[in-house]
Amino acid sequence: MILGGSCRAAAASAAAAGWAVHAADAFGDLDLEAIAATSRRVIGYPDGLEAAAAGFPPGPWCYTGAIENHPELIDRIAAVRPLAGNSGESLRLVRNPLALARTLAAAGLKYPETFTTPRGLPGDGSFLRKPLATAGGRGISVWRTDPDDDAVAGDVAGFVWQRRVAGTPMAAVYAVGGGRQRLLGLSRQLVGEPACRAGEFAYCGSVQTPAHEVREDLLEQLTRLGETLAMACGMAGVVAADLMLDVAFGVTVIEVNPRPSGSMELVERTTGESILATHLAAFGWPSPRPPQGVRSGSDVWSKAVLFTPAELHFDDRMLDGILALKADWTAADCWPAIADIPRPGERLRAGGPLLTIFARGDAPQASRAELDRRIAAVKMLTG
Repeated sequence: MILGGSCRAAAASAAAAGWAVHAADAFGDLDLEAIAATSRRVIGYPDGLEAAAAGFPPGPWCYTGAIENHPELIDRIAAVRPLAGNSGESLRLVRNPLALARTLAAAGLKYPETFTTPRGLPGDGSFLRKPLATAGGRGISVWRTDPDDDAVAGDVAGFVWQRRVAGTPMAAVYAVGGGRQRLLGLSRQLVGEPACRAGEFAYCGSVQTPAHEVREDLLEQLTRLGETLAMACGMAGVVAADLMLDVAFGVTVIEVNPRPSGSMELVERTTGESILATHLAAFGWPSPRPPQGVRSGSDVWSKAVLFTPAELHFDDRMLDGILALKADWTAADCWPAIADIPRPGERLRAGGPLLTIFARGDAPQASRAELDRRIAAVKMLTG
C-alpha cells in the first residue's frame, strides 16, 4: 500500500518489482489507475488517507511526498499495518529545523542560519519565511519587512525564518540502513522555472548530474551527509536531501526528505534499479521478482512538472494529443515519456500541477534541451 500526495512514481516502481500495489493520493491520475491493482483519489487530503488505508488488503505500506509533515497520521496507520518507512519519531528529528541543524553541525555539515521568530531580522530579502509543514517549495516567501515593526512579533507558529543560501539547488538520493549509506544519484533541481509556469520557489523538475562532474571534496561531503542520515538521524530506506551546492562554500543541506522523492525516478531510469524495491528491502520486504525496468546506462535523464497557468478544463482533445506525444517519445526513450495525466473532463485549479514530462540526452545540457522542446510541444496542446 502506498499513500501520499502523489503515488504514481512509487506505484510504478513497486509494480516493476512484482508488487500488487494499492494506492491512495490527492490526484487519482490515469497513470495510477493503470498501474495499481486498486487506486483511490482522496477527498480531504491528508486525513482521508487513513480511511482509504483501512479499506485496502493487508500488507506493508509506505508513504510518499508531504506525508512526512503528519507524523501522527503515520503512527496511527503504522499501529495497524507494518510500516516500510521511517516512523513519526524519526520524522520529528529530521523535520525539525533546529534539531536537524544541531545534528548536521556535529557532523561538520552546513545548514542555513534559522530562527523561529523574525524579531530583529533584516527585511531586505536575505531571509526566507518557510512553513514547517511544506513540500515542493510550497508556501515559501521572501521576508521583506521593517525589523523594528511591532507587527513582526505577531503569530509566528508554524514558520521559521531561514537565511538565503547562494548556489545551485541539488538533490542527493541515498539508500540507507543499518548505519550504512549508498549514494544512488545526484541531480540539479529545477525551481521556479517560467517554462513550467512554476511559482518562485516551487520544485518543478530535475536534471541528473553525473558523479564524475562533481569535485571529489564535494562528493566527500555528500558521503558524510549520507552517513549522518543513516547513523545520527537513524534513517532507513531510500531518502533524499535538498541541497545548495556552491563551488566555493561546498554543500549546504536545506531539507531532508525521509522517503522516496521526485528525483529518484531519474536514478531508476539510468540504473534499471527499482527504487521502491530498494526501499522495501531495507525494511525486510524483499520484492517478488527482479525489476522490469530498462537500464539506459550513460544517458542523462531530466523531468519537468508542468503547471497550469489558469483554471483548465482537461478535455478529450487534450488527452488525445498528450497520448500521441507520449507514444512517440516513449518509443524513442523505452520509458514512459509523459506521466501523471489527468482524467478527461477534470477541471484543474490555477497554478496546480498538470502533468510530468521526461527527456534524455547524452549530457545534462542535451537532456535539458530536449526537455524544453517537449515542454513547448505539450504547452501547444494545453494552452
